[in-house]
Amino acid sequence: MKRYLLALFAATSFCSGCASIVSHSTWPVAIASVPIGANVVVMNRQGKEVYSGTTPAALNLKSGSSFFKRELYTLKFSREGYETKTTTLTSSVNGWYFGNILFGGAIGMLIVDPATGSMYRLDQKEVQVALNQGQSLNLPQASPDALQIVSIENIPTNLRYALTPVK
Repeated sequence: MKRYLLALFAATSFCSGCASIVSHSTWPVAIASVPIGANVVVMNRQGKEVYSGTTPAALNLKSGSSFFKRELYTLKFSREGYETKTTTLTSSVNGWYFGNILFGGAIGMLIVDPATGSMYRLDQKEVQVALNQGQSLNLPQASPDALQIVSIENIPTNLRYALTPVK
């Protein structure tokens, strides 16, 4: 019986990683914006698009990029009539990774957890961005000496104060 327990302990110590067993390598993240319905594009460290859609959204994102490399996400929010905003989401070392000192051994600490991405975790469970209304007009290009007529609906509300009535 002692040999069986010793063999079981040795197998778990040398063939697994603590964070891989107790934790996981993908984490839920809620993405929201004010106003609702903004377009969001999530890009990983390599610049690959991971997600593209509208807010609100719920995603499961990987915490590891590659062997011994944490993931870094860039989130770009945009909506017509609003300024585009970009923010980042980074992972940090998972506390369970240090459990390898007691349970996972060297293989867990140097191979299993870094390879699976369980070595890292995404601490930020939600990302919320408030978009500001655009400060400029999006008009077609006209020649500098031409008169251009624009509908008031095409002028952002925060710029309408600067209009002067023509009599």
